[in-house]
Amino acid sequence: MLVTAVLALVGALTVTRGTPVGRIRVVGGADAPAVGGPRFARTVELYTGAGLAPGNAVEVLTNGNGTYPRLWADLESVRRLVTVQLYYSQPGAVADTMARVLAERARRGVRVLVVLDAFGSQNLPAAWFDTLRTAGVEVRRLRQLRWYRLDRVASRSHVRAVVVDGEVGYTGGFGLADYWQGAGHAEDEWRETNVRFRGPAVAQLQAAFVIAWAETAGELLVGDVVFPPAALDSAGPTRAALVLTAPPKGSTPAERLLALPIAGARRTLYVTNSYFLPDDDFRRLLADAARRGVDVCVLTAGDQTDITSVRYASRWRYEELLDAGVRLYEYVPAMMHAKTLVADGLWGMVGSMNFDNRSLALNNEANLVALDARVGATLDSLFLADLRHAREVTLTDFRRRPWWQRPLEAGAALLSWVL
Repeated sequence: MLVTAVLALVGALTVTRGTPVGRIRVVGGADAPAVGGPRFARTVELYTGAGLAPGNAVEVLTNGNGTYPRLWADLESVRRLVTVQLYYSQPGAVADTMARVLAERARRGVRVLVVLDAFGSQNLPAAWFDTLRTAGVEVRRLRQLRWYRLDRVASRSHVRAVVVDGEVGYTGGFGLADYWQGAGHAEDEWRETNVRFRGPAVAQLQAAFVIAWAETAGELLVGDVVFPPAALDSAGPTRAALVLTAPPKGSTPAERLLALPIAGARRTLYVTNSYFLPDDDFRRLLADAARRGVDVCVLTAGDQTDITSVRYASRWRYEELLDAGVRLYEYVPAMMHAKTLVADGLWGMVGSMNFDNRSLALNNEANLVALDARVGATLDSLFLADLRHAREVTLTDFRRRPWWQRPLEAGAALLSWVL
């Protein structure tokens, strides 16, 4: 009984831990490094290990219609090695297509390595895995759920990473479920944003996969097939990096990656995030940005959310943000699952990281960041286009919401750290 209680306590403490950064303090200057200034990129690199490099070609892909056809074509063309790491999977046409394509490549002599988060892939049937293994695919489940590892239950790998021959990379918020298909304008078609990229950042995405493979398979992959030298050559004009955030104790790279552009924005800060649950400190950072004249605008999930408790918890803090001048929108036609940020039309981020404690303090996440006006303009345009399908939440209207919503919001807010 005592051992069980201790293990349960360890698990509870792990689940509820947060991040410590509460504010940005400027030492020896008037302002935090501006997104458009010479110090911003260097600060991000030092605080997150981002390693921004020129020579990348970045394509922003929207929804299933803009993502899966490109992904299937790239996978069907792989010659030597394909690595796949995903969080959420469930049976259906998308999962079956992935299995078919990967199995066909493996039968043709391509080495195919797959890592799926054990929690996120628990709905896939054994037959799906058998199909892959029979074809020669090496597939592993990461962080299996075990009673004697309660300290790892909440620490999931939320990473999306697909690398084709070490030369083409994909990341974002997609997974293997049929609701990721479509155009993001119907109830059963989630709104998603992903990226396809080439250049030096692909090696960083491959390294993120290698780290996960080492954890679950006990092998550290090296060599020119994993990291082909030609993949480091310039493929485009964009300065970018793939940032893997694997939370340690205390301050995490994820919170620093998110805090710096909020403090560094001078004109605009557009945030699209499916699970918008900023803690006290991040709400203060957003409010401070709005008060200094930045157009801070947040787009999140509306009625079509897949987790109602998260939406209630998020709305409990709306009034505080609206009162500070933050503009809030809720996406109407479908579940908004995208995770993007663009500051001053220059600094863009697309990946798997939600604006919540789970992503900042507990999960492994992968985000492609770019300091590039072209990528920034694309994300700005995409954000503004999404607002045409969203409902603005005004302070006046929000204060008039039905009385019964308030206790639900307050109750859900108490669980914000673990939602």
